[in-house]
Amino acid sequence: MPKTTQLRWREEIVPLRLELGFTIGAAWVDREHSQFVWLISYEGPETFAERNALYWSSPERKAMGLDPDDYLLHTEERTVEPVY
Repeated sequence: MPKTTQLRWREEIVPLRLELGFTIGAAWVDREHSQFVWLISYEGPETFAERNALYWSSPERKAMGLDPDDYLLHTEERTVEPVY
């Protein structure tokens, strides 16, 4: 059977992030370097790390069947703050 690949970022990942209180500031694709970059924020009673752990452990996220190790070669997380 041929390989099938689906991009579910907008249909599944973003709605679940929003439902859990995250906001998406922006998202970019750098095609020349095969990179996807997005700004995601959380402001609420928990820390970002706590809320992010809730996202990853949620039944909805697990039901997606998307393991980042299967499609990402490298990830880099940075915490930033506005200066402008």
